[in-house]
Amino acid sequence: MTEPQAQSEKAQGRWAVITGASGGIGEATAKALAADGWRVLLAARRQEQLRRVAGEIGAAGGVAEFAVVDVSDPASVSDFAERVRQVAGAVDLLVNNAGGARGLEPIVETDPADWRWMYEANVLGTLNTTRALYEQLKAAPAGQVINVVSMAGRAAYRNGAGYNAAKFGQTAMTDVMRMEFAADGVRVCQVDPGRVATEFSLNRFKGDQQRAEEVYADKLNLVAEDIAEAIRWIADRPRHMDVESIMIKPLDQV
Repeated sequence: MTEPQAQSEKAQGRWAVITGASGGIGEATAKALAADGWRVLLAARRQEQLRRVAGEIGAAGGVAEFAVVDVSDPASVSDFAERVRQVAGAVDLLVNNAGGARGLEPIVETDPADWRWMYEANVLGTLNTTRALYEQLKAAPAGQVINVVSMAGRAAYRNGAGYNAAKFGQTAMTDVMRMEFAADGVRVCQVDPGRVATEFSLNRFKGDQQRAEEVYADKLNLVAEDIAEAIRWIADRPRHMDVESIMIKPLDQV
């Protein structure tokens, strides 16, 4: 992780909410923002992992709060939004990072339950969290939403139809958010990672370590910190600037 930039002093005292913050890109993003002076609110389903991430941020001199949240459950998100109101008041930045993939089969062999989970986690999860925190984003001097989507939301691939469908849906929603939120001064950006070596594939293959490792073997992979660096840069842009989208791939995936 690079050293915080001088201009990031303007982040001091601002609050960032990061979903899916118990590992991977979410964890790296939380740590990068905290290093820049952001106070961070971490949300995910894994309590002990959240506790660890928050503890590491605190040990490094940052400010971190956490809450167990299932973004696909409106009631869970509503409870979290109330916690955010109590702790932070206005929300300067929302990073919608929670989501993921399940399965990698041809359409005729896929499990509809996996499709349903992917839609609820990626599309409805982003919708639920953004709606619940929108008034707090509007209340901030320069509210911003960064949706971590995927290159799978721009280009389809064999055996990926369920994940493609969810991510294409999340991309469309992000485009509409950008158009609708601008009048309230809330900026919206989409970050599309390519192949990043995280727990993503382990979750996709439901714990099959061998299949997950084969995804990254003998390849030039990104790491979570690469995406976090892009997010911290976007979050630090002046309020008159809207960075609409960034796609980041390893060199051997272009």
